[in-house]
Amino acid sequence: MAVKKLTLSAPEEVIAETKLIAAKKRTSVSALFVRLFRTIDQEFDPKDALGPITLRASGIVKLPTKQTERELLEDALAEKYGVRG
Repeated sequence: MAVKKLTLSAPEEVIAETKLIAAKKRTSVSALFVRLFRTIDQEFDPKDALGPITLRASGIVKLPTKQTERELLEDALAEKYGVRG
């Protein structure tokens, strides 16, 4: 893998803390950044989190746009358990 230089800007205290973390982990700030980026990328890749059946079914259901996800969940739980607020 070819390595290129990247310049980042951050508050001084973040830079100092990052250098401390890298030293504690016996690595460089660059290696720490690569590790962090790869971790974040894996966490937010929906294809890794969903199974093949879910991926095929995604987009089939259209949710009401006038309700938030929380309101939809509250309504579903209230209906399931027979509770109304």
